[in-house]
Amino acid sequence: MIITPIVTYFSKYWPLDETAIEILNSRIVEKKLKRKALILKEGQECDHFTFVVKGCLKMYKIGKKGNQHNLQFATENNWIADYGSFYNHEPSDLYIETLEPSHILQIRKNDVFHLYDNSSLFDRNIRIVIENTFIEQQKRVLQTISSTAEERYLYFLKKYPNLSNRISNVQIASYIGVTSEFLSIIRKRITSI
Repeated sequence: MIITPIVTYFSKYWPLDETAIEILNSRIVEKKLKRKALILKEGQECDHFTFVVKGCLKMYKIGKKGNQHNLQFATENNWIADYGSFYNHEPSDLYIETLEPSHILQIRKNDVFHLYDNSSLFDRNIRIVIENTFIEQQKRVLQTISSTAEERYLYFLKKYPNLSNRISNVQIASYIGVTSEFLSIIRKRITSI
């Protein structure tokens, strides 16, 4: 069953019953994508939730000067979506792109709402996913406005413990809001302590 990773993920919150699993299984789209595949572009409405089975995705904004500002990474057993675009039916300001060859499971918007209406367990689980994303985004904003670059880097390592070996320094630097050269200085400073 292709949805086994999602069923396992939800089992740590509200395990899905057989009915919910059957409904979910009929509503999932499985995709295997190459590196640098876009699943959301600026100007498109986000019309799906994406669960990462294998691989790494990033969500980012392109600034006025053409530079990328990474907002989120999603690796195995994580969700990614532009929730503002999804729920407000608005064009997204963001991109979601694969950083590695990736295996994902997607649930389209109309299927998400069908699942909400027909499975209180699915509704509860997705609410937890969205609440956790909101909490993480709040922490990220606080980090950005009140922490040093070194503290933001240490937080990145804590939040994504295995990601620094999988993505480039440029991607990490973009996430913490520094140049890749300054990130190298931070790394040298931390290793010399």
